[in-house]
Amino acid sequence: MKLRKIESFTTEFVGFVRVTMEDGSTGWGQVSTYHSDITCQVLHRQVAPWVLGQDSTDLDDLLDIVAEREHKFPGSYLRRAMGGLDTAIWDMRGKRAGKPVTALLGGSAGPIRAYASSMKRDITPADEATRMKRLRDAHGFDAFKVRAGAEVGRNRDEWPGRTEEIIPTMRREMGDAADLLIDANSCYTPERAIEVGHMLQDHGFCHYEEPCPYWELEQTRAVADALQIDVTGGEQDCDLPTWRRMIDMRAVDIVQPDILYLGGISRTLRVCRMAHAAGLPITPHCANLSLVTLFTMHLLRAIPGAGKYLEFSIEGADYYPWQEGLFVNDPYRIGDGCATVTDAPGWGVEISPDWLAKSRYQVSEAP
Repeated sequence: MKLRKIESFTTEFVGFVRVTMEDGSTGWGQVSTYHSDITCQVLHRQVAPWVLGQDSTDLDDLLDIVAEREHKFPGSYLRRAMGGLDTAIWDMRGKRAGKPVTALLGGSAGPIRAYASSMKRDITPADEATRMKRLRDAHGFDAFKVRAGAEVGRNRDEWPGRTEEIIPTMRREMGDAADLLIDANSCYTPERAIEVGHMLQDHGFCHYEEPCPYWELEQTRAVADALQIDVTGGEQDCDLPTWRRMIDMRAVDIVQPDILYLGGISRTLRVCRMAHAAGLPITPHCANLSLVTLFTMHLLRAIPGAGKYLEFSIEGADYYPWQEGLFVNDPYRIGDGCATVTDAPGWGVEISPDWLAKSRYQVSEAP
């Protein structure tokens, strides 16, 4: 099936992509969030010329051709743009087959356990625990992630003593039965990361994310080797050879690819196969309620080696005002601590016409 047209609808923060095939069938996807307007420029200038008029049956090969033709641009923006193309093609395939994307991947519709994921560091430990308990009581969450240190903080905390306070506060307030996760966002040297890791172990945390600068794989491995807690990472990595090295050297205990940072479902499946072969669980990164979380839900319902839960951002309009009004039908309802993949064809979601009407539109078509 040849690709005839690529359309993008974007703001600075989020960009949706629609593909049209030679038979008129269509599908919706999304480039990665943040500077999405720039990413859509990359989509039209550096992805579209290599894929329009081409057969999309072997999507892995088509994406590899893009990467090869744009070999002087091996970084994140190209992969973020490729993710928009890939996810739109998967939606098109699901709609043509009358099946949800997860079924095309070998999975099925149904529930998936979620953890409540905080994005905030400018919140006191007491207030963080209070809102987590409120979400637990309202939606049944039994797993919760908070933040340690300052983002890429060179060992600094958001304010002095916050990390030392939030670790025992969360365990005390959430109780012994709760799964507790924490994200350091590349804050620490290995020495400090190991110190914090021992505190986490003492309070029964089970997931320690990106303790060291993510690009320093040897540092992260040193932390993983020194601790019993699962050290996790990979969200930022978009280069498949880096993923191979990370997995081969066991730099992390759980891998966390982000579908849209990595370049789409097809490339993420490659990472999932590598991780599963190495016996490493897969708990993807999806830190907002654009389409990336829905993509991840479909993936986790299908892959062998899926981790214990879906990341589910708890931040609303005060933190992510651009999330408002994206969809006609809300795909993100949590009940009994679970999100649900429906059996609707494709991704099973409709983009809001009002949102689309206000966005910046571009189109690329086959000659």
